[in-house]
Amino acid sequence: MLSSVSIVLGAMTLSVQNQENPSPAEENSLLDELVDVVATGSVKQRLRILQRVTDLFVAGSHSYSDEQIDLFDDVLRQLVTDVEVEARARLSHRMAGLHKAPPKLIRSLAFDDEIEVAAPVLTQSELLTDEDLIENARTKSQAHLLAIAQRLKLSETVTDVLVERGDRHVVRKVAGNRGARFSLAGYGRLTVRAQRDRKLTLTLGARNDIPRQYFIKLLQNASASVRAKLEEANPQFADEIQESIDEVATEMQHEARDLSQEYSAAVRDARRRFQAHPVAEVNVHAPARNQEFDKAVVSLAKLGHFPVDLVERALLDKGKDMLMILARAADCSWATTRELLLMNAAGRNLTPDDLSLAFERYKKLSQETARNIIKFHEQRSKEPETASVDKKRGRKSDKSVLPLPERVPV
Repeated sequence: MLSSVSIVLGAMTLSVQNQENPSPAEENSLLDELVDVVATGSVKQRLRILQRVTDLFVAGSHSYSDEQIDLFDDVLRQLVTDVEVEARARLSHRMAGLHKAPPKLIRSLAFDDEIEVAAPVLTQSELLTDEDLIENARTKSQAHLLAIAQRLKLSETVTDVLVERGDRHVVRKVAGNRGARFSLAGYGRLTVRAQRDRKLTLTLGARNDIPRQYFIKLLQNASASVRAKLEEANPQFADEIQESIDEVATEMQHEARDLSQEYSAAVRDARRRFQAHPVAEVNVHAPARNQEFDKAVVSLAKLGHFPVDLVERALLDKGKDMLMILARAADCSWATTRELLLMNAAGRNLTPDDLSLAFERYKKLSQETARNIIKFHEQRSKEPETASVDKKRGRKSDKSVLPLPERVPV
């Protein structure tokens, strides 16, 4: 008890001295009351004195030294112990917007199990570090995560946790937060989650900082969702629905590419480099290894003389076949093909066993066969009567991806 009294008296002596001309009666009254609070431990007395100490701190917080704030920190944390939720919530609201607040108290309030107490500081306090927010997001409730998702600014390390652990409400909220920044991995997870969430798809599509590869992926996922609903309602028009949606998605893909600063920069860079030296495999390998989507697209398209649309879709498709066909047709080594397969835009998450099996299939695929498959693919895409032929044979037309044969000539 003596240590508590010492802390209280020291804090209040320092704080009262900051006031203009405090009367001896006011000073003695407050100090005597603090001594009684610590001695008796009465909850009712704690609430009354908590209010008075809070008022005193808020009134002069801008002028307190670090030492004084530390003393207030100890006092307030002792006074708030075991008081009711409503009182803790009021304290949280008052402390949340202060630029200089007791840091330990702020952290304690942020980790309070009651969201009424935690939400104000989680949403507003500038004293919470990224480490605090990450720990909170990993250990506390979805309501705590939702509060964090509403902060004015959020770093990539924090949003990674929110996207990984948050429920639908949390993910939608943070995706719509213009002050939130996302890593490539974060955008990848958001795009996957958007496959089952139309509202999230629209929210992500409205962000002006979404990387182009994930915007294209969003289009593909959205068109698949729309196609599924339309086909379920009108199964007799499945082929027509597929063809119409593919056309719209392709047009939107072209528009996204035309508006992309990253793609334009990649094209300018390619023109500059390839004027001096012809495009080579190294120009594909390096951007693939560095997860530079647009540069990898431009270089592989130029190396193999492929349509850019085809390369983009192959890089974004979760399947491996079309990408391996393009790589073999462009005469890329397995080392470069492996880097292309490991690009995170498609979210393939390949294991060492997956890569070993892919390598065995890649070795069996000859360059001539790969080029013939691509030639057939291009011809098929240009022939308008393909859809009607497929329809007569009872097949759905899919122009985006062709399967790699299980057995191909070397």
